[in-house]
Amino acid sequence: MFRNVAELVELAEQQNKKISEIMIEQEMEVTGKSREAIIKKMDENLAVMEKAVEKGIAGVHSHSGLTGGDAVLLQKYIEKGNFLSGATILDAVSKAVATNEVNAAMGTICATPTAGSAGVVPGTFFAVKNKLHPTREEMVRFLFTAGAFGFVVANNAFISGAAGGCQAEVGSAAGMAAAAIVEMAGGTPDQCAHAMAITLKNMIGLVCDPVAGLVEVPCVKRNAMGAANAMVAADMALAGIKSRIPCDEVIDAMYRVGQQMPTALKETARGGLADTPTARKLEAKIFGMPLDLHE
Repeated sequence: MFRNVAELVELAEQQNKKISEIMIEQEMEVTGKSREAIIKKMDENLAVMEKAVEKGIAGVHSHSGLTGGDAVLLQKYIEKGNFLSGATILDAVSKAVATNEVNAAMGTICATPTAGSAGVVPGTFFAVKNKLHPTREEMVRFLFTAGAFGFVVANNAFISGAAGGCQAEVGSAAGMAAAAIVEMAGGTPDQCAHAMAITLKNMIGLVCDPVAGLVEVPCVKRNAMGAANAMVAADMALAGIKSRIPCDEVIDAMYRVGQQMPTALKETARGGLADTPTARKLEAKIFGMPLDLHE
């Protein structure tokens, strides 16, 4: 059993195993299920993610009318070839957006680690998949690696916006994705940890301020930026760049920042972007409620 990132990396290095393998073995120990059953379940999760990406890329819109169609716009933009950033990063961003647009449209997604942050892991995965051409086993292992880091965050900090702000949701998801990308690209367990640390460091303090209390604005676009953050952090770690602050200390810092964060900035829709004039007008339009509801 591992309790933190340091122990996770140490186990992987001592046993000369991948992070994903350590996570699979822990799941077997904790649940008592067979290796085959655990892998089968994760493969099913992967299939859900794949369908969500495909549905979002084809185009969906939420019932509120706040979100939808942006994944399609990004894919069309990529096809033109005049983009300023990299094709792989933009593909990851578009697929992260696609997944969250499906979530906003009440479609089926796989929470990684939450519904509001469900776009980052599949978005980045299906983008790097086209570049690294993994086997099905490697694809499933990607999710176990992400899950290992998510397990640490969930047990040492928090993964919900209500508890710790969006840093806990999209921030954690981006860190999980970065670590998984590194392993799939052939990086070491230590590099996975540095990718997670680099990512989360750059999302500490991110508040959760959903407009009208819906997981749409700014949530969908935050998944987009989380995906881009994860991709860049993974490249940095693979290049040999290390986080000066150990991953576990970064997670602890995120936890402490979340504790200090005002309640108005933790999914209550009472502060931040949710309390802008435009947001209040949208809220009133959607729900037909007075603009001073939260005052």
